[in-house]
Amino acid sequence: MSLALQAALKEKTAAVETMLARLIPEIPEAEGRVFEAMRYSTLAGGKRLRPFLVLATADMFNVSETAALRTASAVEMVHCYSLVHDDLPAMDDDSMRRGKPACHRQFDEATAILAGDALLTRAFEVLAAPSTHADPAVRCTLVSELAKAAGPHGMVGGQMVDLLAERKGRDHLGLDVSAITRMHQMKTGRIIGFSCMAGAILGKAPPQIRHALQAYAHDLGLAFQIVDDLLDVEGDPARMGKTQGKDAAAGKATFVTLLGLERAKEQARALGEQAISHLKVFDEEASLLRDVVGYVLERQS
Repeated sequence: MSLALQAALKEKTAAVETMLARLIPEIPEAEGRVFEAMRYSTLAGGKRLRPFLVLATADMFNVSETAALRTASAVEMVHCYSLVHDDLPAMDDDSMRRGKPACHRQFDEATAILAGDALLTRAFEVLAAPSTHADPAVRCTLVSELAKAAGPHGMVGGQMVDLLAERKGRDHLGLDVSAITRMHQMKTGRIIGFSCMAGAILGKAPPQIRHALQAYAHDLGLAFQIVDDLLDVEGDPARMGKTQGKDAAAGKATFVTLLGLERAKEQARALGEQAISHLKVFDEEASLLRDVVGYVLERQS
């Protein structure tokens, strides 16, 4: 990781966590338990890649710090909600998340479901507030685009396909590379795509600029997922903070099982180069986004 990216990640992660703590306060009322579970699931560390992408692109379009941080925090709330629900026994049944007990293990299943629901709805409340952006049209676009990215044709739909693929995998009817690519573009890529476009939306950038960022995000998201699949095979569980080898144990088709280790690594590198090529229009303004590609390809957790 470059020194510039390392410093930027540290600075922006701290700023997002401060904003998240402010947007999800501790409260003394009876519903305070769900706030406690929300805070547990959002303030427990993590890579903060999605909010970082929001902030990095917002900087490119001179967006105010408050607008950028509120939008970045909303994206992280949606991401954390998805992790809370993915870890549930009815989904991926994971007991660990970010090196700590998963939300349903720390609290209980009902509280985890409610905490995920609350994070998702709070995210849209934050985006819709005038303090996120003075222009109602911008706020509406943010709400609409994040809803599409997170909904049945995005992250939720991708999770459904993933669950179906796992069941089919047990009968040796798993997905092929094309179907796996589509699934991960829905499940992971569309939220990353929104994160990369959010700064341009806030800055009212023209459509062609948004398209360049969307193309970058498409390739970055797929590279991220391939590295995830590689880490499930080769990663260190202590560094990852979650169980290793679950995909193989569940009989899931992954980029690694379909392509093999070496071809999967080659594909991740090729996607990284392609992602960088989409940033030519930005010159040095996108230097951090170029560095993010290297970070994604080299990550160990």
